[in-house]
Amino acid sequence: QVQLVESGGGLVQAGGSLRLSCAASGGIFVSRNMGWFRQAPGKEREFVAAISRSGGSTYYTDSVKGRFTISRDNAKNTAYLQMNSLKPEDTAVYYCAAGRGSYYLTTSYDYWGQGTQVTVSS
Repeated sequence: QVQLVESGGGLVQAGGSLRLSCAASGGIFVSRNMGWFRQAPGKEREFVAAISRSGGSTYYTDSVKGRFTISRDNAKNTAYLQMNSLKPEDTAVYYCAAGRGSYYLTTSYDYWGQGTQVTVSS
């Protein structure tokens, strides 16, 4: 059974940092791109960052470039999202996902975690 479990969310002041982790089980990790998406109240789920299967390519939405870093450890079946210089507008539920195809589209991801709340206070 495939399972993605996020951790590391919480409450942080603006300018602070958090590191999200996504642990995968079920044997699919190394064969999938990994992505992070977020969804704020009343808004659609949006792409944040993605990383290729090997970790050699990374992709970010413009609003997080230079602040967030996505990485993966294929030996540990875990993906990470290091978030620095957090802003109140980064407040959302963050989801990790595993998939193939386009890095940016939710429809390209066939496995999703349950989400972890990130709240940034001003």
